[in-house]
Amino acid sequence: MNPRPATPACPLPDATDRHAVGVDPALKQSNLRRLSRIEGQLRGIQRMIEDDRYCPDILTQVSSAQQALRAVARSLMRNHLEHCATQAIRNGSTDQRQAMYDELLDMIYKNAR
Repeated sequence: MNPRPATPACPLPDATDRHAVGVDPALKQSNLRRLSRIEGQLRGIQRMIEDDRYCPDILTQVSSAQQALRAVARSLMRNHLEHCATQAIRNGSTDQRQAMYDELLDMIYKNAR
C-alpha cells in the first residue's frame, strides 16, 4: 500500500508568508461566486444612492450584502477551524497551540456582530 501524501502544514499564526491550506476547490468556487454576487449587490446599492432611492430600501440592500459577507466569513472560519486550527491544537507544540488559541479568539472577536 502507498502511504497517503502528507497534508501541507498550515502556517503558524505568527508566520509572515501565510497561505490557505486544505481549501476544498468546491468551497473556494462557492465563495468566489458569493463574492461576485456581493460585488453586484454593492454596485446596485451605489446606483440606488446615485438615484436618490428611498433610504429604507437602500438599508435593506445594505443589510442583505452584510449578511452575504458574513456567510463568506463563516465559510472561511469553518475551513480554518477544520484544517489549520485542528492541526495546530492536535499536533503543535505548546507555543503553537497557544498562538492558535490567541488567533482564534482574535478571529472570533473581530467577526462577532
